[in-house]
Amino acid sequence: MTVHEEAGAKPASPAVDRTLTVLETLVAAEDGLTLTALSRNTGIPLATCASIVYTLEARGYAARRVVGRSHFWRPTLRLYDLAAPLIRKDDLATVVQPHLRLVADELNMPAHLGVLDGASIVYVAKAATSGFIQFDTYPGKVSPFDLTALGRAIAAYLPDEALAPLLTQLTKGAGPKARKATPRALRAQLAKVRDRGYALEDEEEEADIACVAAPIFGAEDGVVGSIGVTGFAKDLAVRRLSTAADLVVRHGQEISAELGCGQGREGCP
Repeated sequence: MTVHEEAGAKPASPAVDRTLTVLETLVAAEDGLTLTALSRNTGIPLATCASIVYTLEARGYAARRVVGRSHFWRPTLRLYDLAAPLIRKDDLATVVQPHLRLVADELNMPAHLGVLDGASIVYVAKAATSGFIQFDTYPGKVSPFDLTALGRAIAAYLPDEALAPLLTQLTKGAGPKARKATPRALRAQLAKVRDRGYALEDEEEEADIACVAAPIFGAEDGVVGSIGVTGFAKDLAVRRLSTAADLVVRHGQEISAELGCGQGREGCP
């Protein structure tokens, strides 16, 4: 019987509940556990425990040590790999939030932190502005990476092996300035991002809205996110664009330095 069942709660998926119980038990154990010990500690039938740990082993989440005729099972650091992106996102938001506030206050435009998740850009943090008009941007919002300045600012600095799969998942925008989504056209856009240091999206995702963003680099000098602002296209035209671009680039560089980018090297990309 699992902890949830003891508490009187019936799991929506008994199979998933048992798998998580086995995994939690392995993690809590000071040393490896045999199938017999695992079954006894979890209250899960021996055959079911065996099925679960063999699957975890096949997926890289468990490993076994053979001593004589006994097999001792333990979890692997693959679990850390699973959780590490969530930890990095949380730490990144903590570092970036003060910068978002400064950018938003100076430009009187909402400022955002974006991270890449598959072929989507996720708005992880936001500094809003006061005023009657509010933009439909919020932490947790997801957009196609190629239709946002936040996404392009990240994609421009991805190694080709990471970028190539994304080029097969392009989306045509609904805005009046949307162009045909092709890998060749996007690669040309990303080359411009690298040349000038920031990305621009102007009425491509939707009418009247524009965004400008700059990349953020981590301790290993790889791109980990982006900082950007969203405003009306007319407010980010020409002269105001230069001011906004300079500001997000500067703060992107400052955040990158805080994250350790360039330490002991020539500098960030």
